[in-house]
Amino acid sequence: MQRIATPIVVVSDGGPGLRKALKKVWRTAKLQRCIVHAVWQVHRYTTRRPKTLAGIMLKDLASDLYNVKTQEDAKIWIQRLFNWRVTFKEFLSEMTRDSNDNLRATHERLLKAYNSLVVLINTETMFRYLDETLVLDKECPRTNNPIEGGVNAQLRRLLRYHRGMSVEKRIKAVFWWCYLHSPRPLSAKEILKVMPTDASISKIYSSMNERAQLQGIIPTWGDAISWGDLHNYDKLSFNDWD
Repeated sequence: MQRIATPIVVVSDGGPGLRKALKKVWRTAKLQRCIVHAVWQVHRYTTRRPKTLAGIMLKDLASDLYNVKTQEDAKIWIQRLFNWRVTFKEFLSEMTRDSNDNLRATHERLLKAYNSLVVLINTETMFRYLDETLVLDKECPRTNNPIEGGVNAQLRRLLRYHRGMSVEKRIKAVFWWCYLHSPRPLSAKEILKVMPTDASISKIYSSMNERAQLQGIIPTWGDAISWGDLHNYDKLSFNDWD
């Protein structure tokens, strides 16, 4: 992230790692929660076909987020959300004893769905795209779907078409695709300086695997190699790149 200029707004699917990274690297960047992911999270709690009136209304209310286009729309939507909580206050207060004889909210999933929306409102990440103080060249995005469909989907397709490649070569294929599809890619000569080889990837993985085994944790492909390990320009500190 340090190699990229600080953006004005970052659209996130809600992963906690990005929020921490923003505070550390892009401190002035504003955060917008992807509206699509926010709606999906509510639908996971309510299910696609909720059976209670409260669930049906909350699911529909979340879906109405797609129709919020102005600050006035946002105010009306927020008021509708709080009205939902008041309307079903008694219903949501019902308690049930679980298998361990502990009291728990009977409609715990609905409360989690509601709270997930309230958190976005309180952190001002729900309607950041409506912030008139942002100076942007174009309309502020409210979803990261273009990344999912334009980049991630193509990477998944690339790996699916080349399932026969070794893990090392699959990792290198992703690197090449990302470099060659960036707005201002490095030259082939510069890319080769930082591009990992099959041997270097295996060595990094083996080293981290041995270290993790000492800690009682065995990593798997995909979570054992960090971005920094595969992008190192200092030949004195790491000289295994070809």
